[in-house]
Amino acid sequence: MVNSYIVTVLTKMSQKIAITGMGIISSIGNNVEENFISLQSGKHGISDIQMFETRHAGAIKTGEVKLSNEELIQKLQLDEDNNVTRTSLLGMVAAKEAIESAGISEINGYRTGLISSTSVGGMDITEKYFYSYENFPEKQKYIDAHDAGNSSLAIAGYLGLKGMVSTISTACSSAANAIMMGAKLIKNGVLDRVIVGGTDSLSKFTLNGFNTLMILTDSYNTPFDNDRKGLNLGEAAAFLVLESEEIVKKENKKVLAYLSGYGNANDAHHQTASSENGQGAFLAMQQALKISGLAKEDINYINVHGTATPNNDLSEGIAMIRIFGENQVPEFSSTKAFTGHTLAAAAGIEAVFSILAMQNGLIFPNLNFTTKMAEFDLTPVTELKKKDINHVLSNSFGFGGNCSTLIFSKS
Repeated sequence: MVNSYIVTVLTKMSQKIAITGMGIISSIGNNVEENFISLQSGKHGISDIQMFETRHAGAIKTGEVKLSNEELIQKLQLDEDNNVTRTSLLGMVAAKEAIESAGISEINGYRTGLISSTSVGGMDITEKYFYSYENFPEKQKYIDAHDAGNSSLAIAGYLGLKGMVSTISTACSSAANAIMMGAKLIKNGVLDRVIVGGTDSLSKFTLNGFNTLMILTDSYNTPFDNDRKGLNLGEAAAFLVLESEEIVKKENKKVLAYLSGYGNANDAHHQTASSENGQGAFLAMQQALKISGLAKEDINYINVHGTATPNNDLSEGIAMIRIFGENQVPEFSSTKAFTGHTLAAAAGIEAVFSILAMQNGLIFPNLNFTTKMAEFDLTPVTELKKKDINHVLSNSFGFGGNCSTLIFSKS
């Protein structure tokens, strides 16, 4: 009995994690197809602020989804009397597409869970009504929608999901950790299928916070450029459907890609800055490669975190050189010049982009790059490039030193 149990556990731990569906909404498109068209054509979504009131409008550019909350509610066919926040609305759109993409008609047909992630939560609305709750009781319904977990429950409720629901908030690595947690739940036999990803809307709180940190650019972000000034914030949501090998075989399902590796590390260096030697990023990539069983030479493309801040790009570049060696770093690019930095959703949307890169044999360009950084000899791919891609490594690094790496494979 004991030996049989051990064999079962080891078999599950070694099984592949199939990705059978994906959905996305960002500043470059309201679904997967629209995002892919923008990535191919080099069309970015960075613009002046139009969707919410701020004193920074006209001075700071962001990656906005050009749909109002009312339009999103109508798109989702929700009752007008709701307390759903923008973060939840964006998440619902992406999660719905992911479920449909995976061909799931009965969401509770297997042990299914949702691991969502966010950093903003419902603060886009609670900050709006903060000073009027006492005088306008009808607005108090939004207080319950403020916390991060409420957005996950709202998405699960919209999907009709009755299984496990959890929320991860580790800043800009959140969605990567949600994806990683979903994979572990399947590998450990807890769940058969997990919807994983992240969602974040723009808000005054995050805009003012990042502006105070002095890491926002006054123009368009320029990842890995020597003269980079900082990031553009963005809003987005993206979800993947992870399924066990058993479901894939039983349902004869089409597999978009496999999650072959993942790693998380925390260098505990600083509240907001990455370490000078890229230790957290190095450890995360090292662990992801180890779990995948791949050699570093097997990686065909890196979707870098690439925020275009002076600290991040230098630290990430050093970490990549430490992993792959001088003059041996695989071709890489940051897609944040397309969408802006979407915080907790970033790893989710870049997971979708990584899978699209593999499916179509394309490396999407690192927009706005002109000058190589002085500290090392690394140049991102700056034009759309055709290439056979079997394995993509995707980095996502969060405040507090929380660094995560995912590896996506064709088979």
